[in-house]
Amino acid sequence: MRAYVSFLVLPFLFLLAGCGDLVSQDPDQRGEIAPILTSEEAFDDQTFAKPQEARVTHVDLDLAMDFDAKTISGTATLDILAADEASEVILDSNGLRVSAVTDQTGDALEFALGETVEGKGEPLTIELPAQELERSADLAEGELAPTHRIMVEYVSAPQAEALQWLSPEQTAGSEHPFLFSQGQAINNRTWIPTQDSPGIRQTWEATISAPEPLNVVMSGVLQGDPEAEDENRRDFRFVMNNAVPPYLIAIAAGNIEFRELGPRSGVWAEPEVIEAAAQEVGDTEEMIDAGIALFGDYRWGRYDMIVLPPAFPYGGMENPVMTFLTPTFIAGDRSNNGLVAHELAHSWSGNLTTYSSWRDGWLNEGVTSYFENRIVEAVYGKARAEQEYALSYAGLVGGIEDAGADNPVTAMRSPNSISPFDTRGFAIYDKGTVFLRTVENIIGREKFDAWLTEWFDAHAFEPVTSEMFLADLREKLIAGDAELENQLMLDEWVYGTGLPENAWKPDAQAFAEVDGAVSAYANESTIPDTDAWRNWTAAEQRRFLEELPQELSAEQLASLDATLGLSQTNNNEVLFLWLEAALRNEYGPAVPQAERFLARVGRNKFVSPLFTALNETNWGKPIAQRIYAETRSSYHAYTRGNVDETLQYDAAA
Repeated sequence: MRAYVSFLVLPFLFLLAGCGDLVSQDPDQRGEIAPILTSEEAFDDQTFAKPQEARVTHVDLDLAMDFDAKTISGTATLDILAADEASEVILDSNGLRVSAVTDQTGDALEFALGETVEGKGEPLTIELPAQELERSADLAEGELAPTHRIMVEYVSAPQAEALQWLSPEQTAGSEHPFLFSQGQAINNRTWIPTQDSPGIRQTWEATISAPEPLNVVMSGVLQGDPEAEDENRRDFRFVMNNAVPPYLIAIAAGNIEFRELGPRSGVWAEPEVIEAAAQEVGDTEEMIDAGIALFGDYRWGRYDMIVLPPAFPYGGMENPVMTFLTPTFIAGDRSNNGLVAHELAHSWSGNLTTYSSWRDGWLNEGVTSYFENRIVEAVYGKARAEQEYALSYAGLVGGIEDAGADNPVTAMRSPNSISPFDTRGFAIYDKGTVFLRTVENIIGREKFDAWLTEWFDAHAFEPVTSEMFLADLREKLIAGDAELENQLMLDEWVYGTGLPENAWKPDAQAFAEVDGAVSAYANESTIPDTDAWRNWTAAEQRRFLEELPQELSAEQLASLDATLGLSQTNNNEVLFLWLEAALRNEYGPAVPQAERFLARVGRNKFVSPLFTALNETNWGKPIAQRIYAETRSSYHAYTRGNVDETLQYDAAA
C-alpha cells in the first residue's frame, strides 16, 4: 500500500515551436498534481509548510530584475489545494519583504511573517480566501483541483542566498552584468514565496522583465520571442507544465547566446565562451539516446545547457530543460563531460523521481551517479567507465577512512541524529553508485535495468523515499528469496554506516599501468615519461596524482611539474590536484598560479580544499587570508560559507 494521497492526473502536451526547434508548452495544459507522501520517512523538517492541510500546486511569477539594487520584485500567484477545514496556508520565506497578499479578486488577505529560524528562514502564514475557486466543468466527480488562488507581492533581499549578482568585471566579456540562481537545497525561498520542499512538487510559469540587451533563460520552456516592454527592457515568458520540486525553478540572465547541438539540445554561454562550450558538449545528443536506451523515455522535450561564469559554486545543477554548468569542466577534449552525463541522468533520477526529504539525498545523487556511469560506458566505452567507477570507489573508501566507519555521516540516508545537510558527498554520490553497481552485479544487469526503468515509469513526476525504493526492489526482484536478500544487504547499505562487505570492487586492471607508476614513484621516485603521461586519460592522470605520497619535497614537486607539465594543463580537475599537493607541501612557486586560479574559479569543489590546504600550515595561513580577502566577494554564498568556516573569517571585521 502506498503511503500517500492520490491526486488527479491531467494530460500534458508538448508542441514544437519554430524558432530553434524550441519545445513550447501550453500553460492551460498542466501535468498531474503530484501526490504528497505521508510516511515518516517522507517528512521534510526543512520546511514550515503543512502540505496535508494546504499545499501549493502551481506558481505563476511576474518579476522584474534590478541589477543596481540586486533585487527581484513583483508578484507570485499561487494555486492552493486545501482541506475543507483549512483556514490558512504556510509558505517558506527567507528574507523576503512582503508588501501585500490578495485573493483572485484583489481583496486583501491577512498574512504574517513568523520568527526567523537560522538556516531555515521564517514561515509566511496567509489566510485562505473565503471564496473557493469555481470547479472546472470538465472535472469528473471525485477528481481534485486547486481550491484557492492567492497573490503575493514582494521583493527579494539584496543578499538573497539563491541569487548571485555579478558585476561586468566578473564575466568573460567584462561589459554586462550577470545573474544566476542556485535553488538547491533550500535557497529558492529567498526569491520565491512558495512551499520550498522537494516533496511538494509544483508546476510553474513566469514572466521576467530584464534590461536590454540581456537574455534570460529559465528551467522552463521559453514561450516565443521576448517582447519589448519599453526602450530599455524586455519580457521573457516561460512555462513548466511538469510538476517539479521547487528547488528546480532556476533563472540566469546575461550577455549570452545560443548554439544548437541537435534536434533536442543546445547550449547557452557568453560570446567569448560559446564556441569552446559547444565543442565540449558536442556529444549531448548521443548521451540523450544512451539514456533513453538504458532507462526509458526522456520526458522533458528539450535538453539545453548554459555554461555560467566561473563564480557558479557547483560542477553542474540539473535544472530541467536548462542544466547549469561550470566553465571549469571545459578541457578541450571532452574528458570531463561525465559531468554532462550526470546532469542529463538527473532527468530521470532526481527530476522525474525526487526524494521527498533531504535525508534521502542518495536517491537523487547516488542513483544519478550510477546512471551517469552507464551513459559514459555507452558513449565512451567500458574502459573509461570502469576507470571513472574506480575513482568513485576510491573516493568512497577514502572518505569512510577519514570520517570513521561508524560515523553517521557515512550513511546513505542521513539519520535523524544529524542535519540532512551534514551527510558527506562520498556517502550520497559514491556510496550510492557502488550500492547500485553491487545490486546490478548480484541481480544481473538485464533484470536490474528492467526494474529501474519500471521504477522511473511508476513514479514519474512524484516524490519517493528510501523505504519505497527498497520495498519495490524487494517485491519485484527479490520476491521472497531469503538467500538473495542476505546477499544484497540492502538495509545495511541504505541505513548503515561504513562500507558493506559485499561492495562490488572495480576491475583491478582499470588502472593497472597507473598503479604500477604510482608504486614506482613511491619506491624509486621514478616519474612517468612525458609521452606516457600525455597519452594517459584524464582519469589516469587524476588517479596518479591522487595516489601520490602526502608529503613531497620542493625538489620532488619541481621535478613532477617539469616532467609532466602539471602547471600547464588545460584540465582543471588535474590542475586542482597539482595545486592542492603543492600548497599542502608549502611549495612557493605554485602560489602565484593558485592565486590566479582562486581569483577566476568559484567552484566549491576546488576553492574550499585549496584554502583548507593553505590553512593547515603556518606557512599557508597568511597566504590564505590575503587571497581570500581579495576573492571572497566573487564567490557564491555557498562557497563563501564553507571557506569562512575553514578560515574563521570575520567578514564584519
